[in-house]
Amino acid sequence: MKKILGLFAIVILTAVPAMAQKFAYVDSEYILQNIPEYNDAQAQIDELSTEWQGEVETKFKAIDKLYKDYQAESVLLPDEMKRKREDDIIKAEKEAKELQKKRFGKDGDLFKKRQELIKPIQDKVFSAIEQVAQAKNYAIIFDKSGSVTVMWADPKYDISDDVLDEMGYSFNTRRNK
Repeated sequence: MKKILGLFAIVILTAVPAMAQKFAYVDSEYILQNIPEYNDAQAQIDELSTEWQGEVETKFKAIDKLYKDYQAESVLLPDEMKRKREDDIIKAEKEAKELQKKRFGKDGDLFKKRQELIKPIQDKVFSAIEQVAQAKNYAIIFDKSGSVTVMWADPKYDISDDVLDEMGYSFNTRRNK
């Protein structure tokens, strides 16, 4: 009987503090949309992406023209010229794919530019979230715009505006709490 009461007391003593922990959530998409530097960085990345995509498409169009010209003339070409043209097409295709990988690959120019422009802003947001969490004594903060699925959340626990305040930004629309 003493063991049962002791075990019950331990469960109660550990459960009460666990229930007292505070939780909140942020909408990082909303926060980022209200940071002018992020919007400028995103516009710059979009512009570079469009420019680089055009560069890659131009290369592939040139290859397509080479291939069509080759097909039209291949009947009349000697074997040596056919091989040379085929080699030229293969070389041009390889160069175009390398350019595409250089610009848009896993560690390509677009990724590096995104890291250069966006990461400092994300770090600033994370730091502000951390400061708000510590100041208001939150145990866990979820991001409802990320991969965590939040099926429903009471707006009174949304601290996105507090994070923007902490960072010194005004917001486009004040959220109702």
